[in-house]
Amino acid sequence: MKHAKRAIRTKLLPWFATNRRAMPWRSNRTPYRVWISELMLQQTRVDQVIPYFNRFMKRFPSLKSLAAASQEDVLKQWEGLGYYSRARNLHKAAQIITDEHRGRFPKTAEEIIKLPGIGSYTTAAIGSLAFNLDLAVLDGNVIRVLSRLFAYTKDTRSTTAKKELQQLADDLLVKGEAGNFNEAMMELGATICLPKNPQCGSCPISHVCLGHESGRPTDYPIKAPKKKVPHIVVGAAVVTNRKGEVLIAQRRDEDMLGGLWEFPGGKRETGETIQQCIVRELKEELGINIETGDFLITVKHAYSHFTMEMHTYFAKIKSGRPRPIECQNFQWLDTSDLRKVPYSKADLYVIDALERQIIQQND
Repeated sequence: MKHAKRAIRTKLLPWFATNRRAMPWRSNRTPYRVWISELMLQQTRVDQVIPYFNRFMKRFPSLKSLAAASQEDVLKQWEGLGYYSRARNLHKAAQIITDEHRGRFPKTAEEIIKLPGIGSYTTAAIGSLAFNLDLAVLDGNVIRVLSRLFAYTKDTRSTTAKKELQQLADDLLVKGEAGNFNEAMMELGATICLPKNPQCGSCPISHVCLGHESGRPTDYPIKAPKKKVPHIVVGAAVVTNRKGEVLIAQRRDEDMLGGLWEFPGGKRETGETIQQCIVRELKEELGINIETGDFLITVKHAYSHFTMEMHTYFAKIKSGRPRPIECQNFQWLDTSDLRKVPYSKADLYVIDALERQIIQQND
């Protein structure tokens, strides 16, 4: 530990000062910008986050503007990033900070972690980067660096391992340099200590790394095999009326992808055809009897805990008027207005297919 601590202070931090990547949230650093960037970066690559961060900051340049916005507007700016509970929580948190903290982001770990959507990792990231609190972060990159540095042999997905790795990070933390320490550790994992092809020859602390010394750094971190991910089949409908408008439904706030809009439908049950699934789901969700028409598109998408294929068909209403039975709301929109509200990625693919078909018909 003593040699590792010295290497962190004398080698890693100077390396980071020279090699740190340019990122928009690293300039004009404020608690608000740190907070938004950290939420966006969770389980998402830096290159994917940058355009979303810039777009979000342009629309909501301050905490006050975010707190005053509608949830739908916030979700629209978040659209495509996934993990939409993060967007709903940051909107709630902005309102809490405005109402209970006079619009100033709380400065202590005890206050930060009370905000919606903020756990121990985000607390440490915000606390260290925005307020230089002596808090060490533990994310996937840091876990990989620590596992190799100490040739850690326990399953890193276990609760025990995470506690022990957090203690290692806490012990290595350079007091008074928490922000630089955390970013340096994450940067090392993201650019040098890579999962499959670690660049040990370029690593500033390889001389104290037990994983490198073993000659098998990719043996670490040790992870138990993941459980098989469930796969579901979904049917969805593009329901049109005589005006050519399309029916969309809003998911309930408490549901997965809550607050987003979708082409109505749901999970196929055992023994059903896709068309039967769509007919049943729209009856249950909106109280309408429909008949399905032509096939539009099949969308395949992976979520964090399952994979999905969504088969989408055009449909017409035979009887009944839509009402929100198992959804939060519904509306009819002209195809040119469909993108004005927020959707998940799967439904955005449906809109893409619908627009391509309209273009083809007009050619």
